[in-house]
Amino acid sequence: MTKAELISKISLKTGVEKFTTSTIVEEIMKEIQNSIIDNNAVYLRGFGTFKPKKRAEKTGRNIKKNTTIIIPEHYVPAFKPSKKFITKVKQNIK
Repeated sequence: MTKAELISKISLKTGVEKFTTSTIVEEIMKEIQNSIIDNNAVYLRGFGTFKPKKRAEKTGRNIKKNTTIIIPEHYVPAFKPSKKFITKVKQNIK
């Protein structure tokens, strides 16, 4: 499902016009991104948690030059689904 399809479905189910729904979805995504950038987690009860995850420093390889490089520690965005969400997916329940 694409973002446009998601917006269409939400718009149909709520009766809110697509432009307003699109604006709301965009703002939700921006706020989640900004929270993760600020090193804060976003908890959506019954759905899951978006949070920054710290990756340790590690050694990598540049295959073209055949050299080793040090990849510094950094943060990556992560999503952890709630137990309720996991159960629904496992049981294929809508």
